[in-house]
Amino acid sequence: MAIEDEISSILDRVARHQHTEADIIYLHQLLKNVGNERDMVQLAKNIVNIGQVHGGEVHLGDRIDQGADTETIKAVIRELWSELVRSIGIEKSPQENSQIFLLSNLSSQTIDQNVVATSNSETQLLPSPSKPVIATFEFEVVTVDAKGRENKHYRKPADYFIENLDGGVVLEMVSIPEGKFQMGASKDEEASQEDERPQHIVNIKSFFMGKYPITQEQWKIVANFPKINRDLNLEPSYFKGDNLPVERVSWHDAQEFCERLSQKKGRKYRLPSEAEWEYTCRARTSTPFHFGTTITTNLANYCGQNDNINNIYRQQTTEVSSFPANAFGLYDMHGLIWEWCADYEHDDYLGAPSDGSAWLNDGNEEYRILRGGSWDSSSNLCRSASRFSGNPSVPKKEFGFRVVCS
Repeated sequence: MAIEDEISSILDRVARHQHTEADIIYLHQLLKNVGNERDMVQLAKNIVNIGQVHGGEVHLGDRIDQGADTETIKAVIRELWSELVRSIGIEKSPQENSQIFLLSNLSSQTIDQNVVATSNSETQLLPSPSKPVIATFEFEVVTVDAKGRENKHYRKPADYFIENLDGGVVLEMVSIPEGKFQMGASKDEEASQEDERPQHIVNIKSFFMGKYPITQEQWKIVANFPKINRDLNLEPSYFKGDNLPVERVSWHDAQEFCERLSQKKGRKYRLPSEAEWEYTCRARTSTPFHFGTTITTNLANYCGQNDNINNIYRQQTTEVSSFPANAFGLYDMHGLIWEWCADYEHDDYLGAPSDGSAWLNDGNEEYRILRGGSWDSSSNLCRSASRFSGNPSVPKKEFGFRVVCS
C-alpha cells in the first residue's frame, strides 16, 4: 500500500472512531514533519490537532466537532491530507491521483457523524515504494561489570519508522548507521570457538532493522497476505502470545514472510546477513555481550541455571522488549530466540565477504546461519560472536527471526 493510501485508510478509521494507538503514532509523526514541533496545524478556520500517543485523539476543528455540512468536511480533510503528504515530499493533490482521495464522490451518506476519507485504490501486485516517515524514539541502555552488576545506565535516541501492517499492528524499523567493525572473536574470549575466527574487518552500509524479533501478532497479519511461494501456518508457535516472538518457523518460512511483506508494502524486506546481525548486536562494542563481559537473566532470557550468578531459567519465551536495548535501540539480541540469517553455513571466516553482504557461496547451502542464542541456550551461545546453523526446512521452538530493509 502506498503511503498516500495509508493516510487515507487511517483518516477513514479516525472518522469512524475505529482508529488505534498505532494510527495516532503514525499521524503524529507525519504532523511533526509539517514544520513545527506542535501537535496541531492551522487549516483555514479549522485547527487540526493530533494528540499524543497512548489514547490520543484527533480533532478536526471546532466547526467539525459541532457538526458541519459535507462540503466543509471534505475541505478540511482535503487540506489535512495535503499538509501530511507535502510533509513527506509527495506533491500530488488528491485530484491528481485516483488512488488517493475520491473526495468528489463523498456524500452525506458516507460520513459517519464526523468525517470520512475514502480510497478507491485497488490491490496492486507491485506497489510503488513510499518514502518512510522517520521519527525518533528514546530508550534506556544498561552496562554491567564482570560480576553482572549494573555500572552504567543512560538514555539514548534512535531514528526509526513505522510500517503499518493491518488492523493497527505495526512493524518498527530502527535506523542502523553505517560503520565498520571487527567481526568474530579473539582466542582470548572465554568460550569462543574456531568457527568465529579469523577476526576480520567488515564495512556495513546503513539499513533498517526490526526493533525486536517478529512477534506472533505480526506473523499472523503477514501470513494472511497473498501467497508467494509456500503456505504459512497462521499460528506455528509452541508458546502462545501476541507479543511473544514467533517460533517454530523454518528459514523457508521466514523467507516467505519477507517476500509477502515486500510485495504488500513495496519495500524490500529480507533476512539480515550474518555480518549485519553481528554488527547490530554489538552496537559498537567489542565485549562478548553488548552490555559487557557478563550476561545475567536480568538482561536477557536464556538458560542461566548453571551460571555462577543468581540467575534463573524461565524455560520459555518472554514478551519482546522485556529487557534493556543495546546502543542502537534493538531489543532481545541476546537470548530469547535464535534468529535466522541469510547466509550459508561455513566452517570459519576464511574468505568471508568484507562488505557486509550475505555469504552465499563456497559453503554448505543445505544449512543456514542462526544467531543470538535462545531461551534454552547456555550463556556462551548467546555471545555476540557465537554462531549456529540449522536445516532451513526444519522449524524449532527456539528458532525465529527479525527483518531488515535498506
